[in-house]
Amino acid sequence: MAKGSKREGGGIGELLAYAGDRKFLTYLGMALSALSQLLGFGPYVCIWFVARDLIAVAPNWSEAIDIAMYGWWAVGFALASIVVYFVGLMCTHLSAFRCASNIRKTASEHLLKLPLGYFDTHATGELRRIVDGCAASTETLLAHMLPDIAGATAMVVGLLVLLFALDWRLGAACLISVAVSLGAMATMMGGKGGEFMKAYMGALVKMNKTGTEYVRGIPVVKVFQQTVYSFKAFHDAIAEYADMAQNYSGTFCRGPQVLNLTALNGLVAFLLPVALLLAPGETDFAHFMANFTFYAIFSAVVPTAMTKLMFVGEASQMSADSLARIRSVMDSKQLSVPTQPKHPAGNDVRFEDVSFTYEGAEAPAVNHVSFSVSAGSTLALVGPSGGGKSTCASLIPRFWDVSSGRVLVGGVDVRDMDPHELMDQVAFVFQTNQLFRQTLADNVRASKPTATDDEVRAALSAAQCDDIVAKLPQGINTMLGAGGAYLSGGEVQRVALARAILKDAPIVVLDEATAFADPENEALIQRAFSKLAAGRTVIMIAHRLSTVVGADQIVVLNQGSVQESGTHAELLSQNGLYAKMWAEYEQAASWKITATTADAAVAKGGEA
Repeated sequence: MAKGSKREGGGIGELLAYAGDRKFLTYLGMALSALSQLLGFGPYVCIWFVARDLIAVAPNWSEAIDIAMYGWWAVGFALASIVVYFVGLMCTHLSAFRCASNIRKTASEHLLKLPLGYFDTHATGELRRIVDGCAASTETLLAHMLPDIAGATAMVVGLLVLLFALDWRLGAACLISVAVSLGAMATMMGGKGGEFMKAYMGALVKMNKTGTEYVRGIPVVKVFQQTVYSFKAFHDAIAEYADMAQNYSGTFCRGPQVLNLTALNGLVAFLLPVALLLAPGETDFAHFMANFTFYAIFSAVVPTAMTKLMFVGEASQMSADSLARIRSVMDSKQLSVPTQPKHPAGNDVRFEDVSFTYEGAEAPAVNHVSFSVSAGSTLALVGPSGGGKSTCASLIPRFWDVSSGRVLVGGVDVRDMDPHELMDQVAFVFQTNQLFRQTLADNVRASKPTATDDEVRAALSAAQCDDIVAKLPQGINTMLGAGGAYLSGGEVQRVALARAILKDAPIVVLDEATAFADPENEALIQRAFSKLAAGRTVIMIAHRLSTVVGADQIVVLNQGSVQESGTHAELLSQNGLYAKMWAEYEQAASWKITATTADAAVAKGGEA
């Protein structure tokens, strides 16, 4: 289904477009729900027939010979209403399940086509809440609320017909409570009520996002003996949600809801005074009492109808907001795919006057950057934090597309290449890497699903992972993660290197790959680097300047611009930013804890 077709009609029409060939079931279910509500009036009418006949023959009750028949008719209407409503809900549920499933599938497929950088700026908790939670919300609307809307509409229409069918004066008295209830609901759900629902859904998304971040940070919280308050974002999200909900329900809804419930449940307070005023002028008092009995009995239907309308309005607001959030994901710009892709003629990488600004940022992260990396050589990107190093690295595989300028691989603009071919050209090793809850072999094989066990073992060996394989009970077939074996941070990094080696891509991007490794793992990782880099084009980012000394070229980035470039020796001779960073690095590397240092630290702590 074309994306544009989902916008036709907007709102419910846009949702139902996701239901595909089951859309008609929604309309059928709504019609059956409306019929069920009309059938539900039957027992009340039969009860009125019983009361009418008894009043007509009073006190000779035995003359009311049709009472048993009315009773059976009432049972028949009640059972028919239940069966029809059940069939209607089955229809709407089948359509709703298909709709929610297609929303999740379509959103997931769309996410797969977005630039990978999108997931750096959108938390996983937020996306999960939008894709899964909002789809569930629309499922509730289609499966329950739409048939209830149809049923409530039929109930209101039938109610109006019946209220004015016998005595319009008593019917008008009953409508007074309906008018009061509608006014109270409009006050709660209109204006500020609508704004509240948007804020409510936003608060849920925010709590989901910060809650995910907090769970991931629990080890840090426990190590430093802190509480939930130490994670301010999570605490503030909970407090904001609680304050908003309490203020809305306590300040804004309390009065209207009290009035609403009083008017509906006290309907007899409107009906009885009118009946007392009209009774003295009635010539056929028995007929008038029968009519009054009907309205007294039927008044029980009014609160049910109005309560359904209230919940329908609330669900409609939530679903509209959910649809808007799903639309925000679906409207995210996909990674463009050229109709006639070009093929690279080599493995060199070149930046030509590249600038890039993150969405919502005022200053560019990368500003008119130019450099080139010849095939088979190594380029190191260094500089202060926030200088644009990781941004430059992410522009090579099109995690983002440049704002201006060009990034070329093998002489071809990466935007003119097929994304799959570009990904085949580049292997990545990041600061933090994720292992799946699979075997060690399957984790390595993620970069090349067709690899044999021998190829996986060779990649692990080249990545200096022989000691990891040796200690695992089932070797490369050992499960990792929950219910299996766990690896240290440095070991995870070496497994990630094995992935990159197995991929055998001609271009390798290393983003602070040794940042969190201990000395032993760092030595092993450096050895694995030499295997990975052999004969390949390497772009590496590092804060430990000792790891870039042997690079063929070093580019120093500062505030998004190239400040210096050259070899290690050339940059030291320029006595610029790199020379200053090298001096600071050597000073930090030579720092040792001595008795004097320790005493000074203790003394400083004592003074504090």
